[in-house]
Amino acid sequence: MRSMVYRAGLMAAWVTLAAIAWAGSDPRLDAVQAAMKRSTAFMRSISTNGGYCGIYSVDLKQRFGEATYERARPTEIWVQPPGTPSIGQCWLEAWHVTRDPAYRQAAREVARALVWGQRRIGGWDHRVDVAHLRPDAATPVRRDGHCSFDDNVTQGALAFLIDADAVLDEPWLTEGIELGLRFMMDSQFANGAWPQWYPLRGGYHDYYTFNDGAINDCITVMLKAHAVYGKPEYLASARKGGDFIIASQGPPDQAGWAQQYDHEMKPAWARRFEPPGYCSAVTANNIRTLVELYLATDDERYLGPIPAAIRWLEASPIAPNRWARLYEVGTNRPIYGDRENGNKIIYDYQAVSERERTSYGWQGEYGIRSAIEHYRRVHQSGAAAWKQRERSADPPSRSATERALRDMAPQVQRVLDALDAEGRWVTDGMIHSRTFVRNFTLLCRYVRQARSLSNP
Repeated sequence: MRSMVYRAGLMAAWVTLAAIAWAGSDPRLDAVQAAMKRSTAFMRSISTNGGYCGIYSVDLKQRFGEATYERARPTEIWVQPPGTPSIGQCWLEAWHVTRDPAYRQAAREVARALVWGQRRIGGWDHRVDVAHLRPDAATPVRRDGHCSFDDNVTQGALAFLIDADAVLDEPWLTEGIELGLRFMMDSQFANGAWPQWYPLRGGYHDYYTFNDGAINDCITVMLKAHAVYGKPEYLASARKGGDFIIASQGPPDQAGWAQQYDHEMKPAWARRFEPPGYCSAVTANNIRTLVELYLATDDERYLGPIPAAIRWLEASPIAPNRWARLYEVGTNRPIYGDRENGNKIIYDYQAVSERERTSYGWQGEYGIRSAIEHYRRVHQSGAAAWKQRERSADPPSRSATERALRDMAPQVQRVLDALDAEGRWVTDGMIHSRTFVRNFTLLCRYVRQARSLSNP
């Protein structure tokens, strides 16, 4: 018995010494956690009833959305990533890593802002006004308005609220999530697609929309809701979305997907610089979503479209590991558009204005190789074996964790050095939520890894 106690004592001492040794390295763990708290205090001090904008001037007199041409009113918050839900996810991650109640409270404030900013019908716009939210309010007061699936707006808000529901027990939160999920199902077309906006507002906004991940993000959030709450209607909605992916695939010689389809299921124009065509980026997204559905349902039917899509992608690069975003229906020629010369298909990339070449991403890799490789690994393994391997995967070894920390350390130190005395990361003379989310997420990862060394 004494030897067992002695060995346990030695182990405890070794763990403590290891933690102290790591905390004494550069950067110090306590310095990282202090920076997290300081940046959190600053961000909470500039929130609007718990919500956030995308960009702030340093003097806080000007507030913007995704870009500085999207000026926000004093009582507006931004839902579009990396706005309010993205910052809320930072607070949740910090809570899970540290169990500091300040982060849980910050996440609760974000959840309240989103639920009070939710449209009466159940979704969200890119921006919402939360002037009506009072600290003692118990029941949300919602307003009418259109809701967006563009840029992961409604889906991202719901995903955060579902995650927040795991750590908060609030009637208003439950009600907001249920309202949002009913909205997701009510706005879905009978064929399984989602529009860009709902209620329908006319034009390309009503089309079946893959662009900016609209349908993909809808499927992901419905799968998430089913995994958390177990209601079969959520899984049925996700499966209907997968059925639309299958139905909308192009012909065998162009077996990709378009950014949007009209209600006759034809690739269609969207904005005046977005011509119809099969889209390499959308095709990579759909490969990933089909694999996601396969793993969630064990239904191999969702893998069926992927080999033909891969053959089309592998036949269509414009350079090694580089694709055009869009390919003309029928000819498979790369095509482009230009805001400065709208409603016109351009075949020569050099004829596209310099502004357009740098603002839209007409050529790129688009994660195509990784999407194909992910499919091949999952297909070779099979759903059951893949999920079992994920469930039973051993945590990283101590040496691997130490190596990861060493690799992260220079970047973490740069983030610490860039944080000013007020708890701000100022870039280009502005305070960007995107910068905060990126830096804070890195610090959380660092703390999680470092703390795992003291909890072997």
